[in-house]
Amino acid sequence: MDDEAVMGRIEELVAEEHRLLEKGDGGEMSDVDHARLKEVQVGLDRFWDLLRQRRALREYGRDPDEASSRDEGTVEGYLN
Repeated sequence: MDDEAVMGRIEELVAEEHRLLEKGDGGEMSDVDHARLKEVQVGLDRFWDLLRQRRALREYGRDPDEASSRDEGTVEGYLN
């Protein structure tokens, strides 16, 4: 997946996140919506992490295709 595809996926997830948050603002968010929001937010973290990896590899003269998607525990546990 190249940078353009990663950014495209990020944009899709951001749009979905906004739709879900708007439902929440209107008091219409179901348990399924809450679960999906969590999945979307984790997905966003994972794609942003992948994009940062790709950019770092490129900056240091390496192949950005060496970057790989990391699991939820890794990307969600950065600050822990």
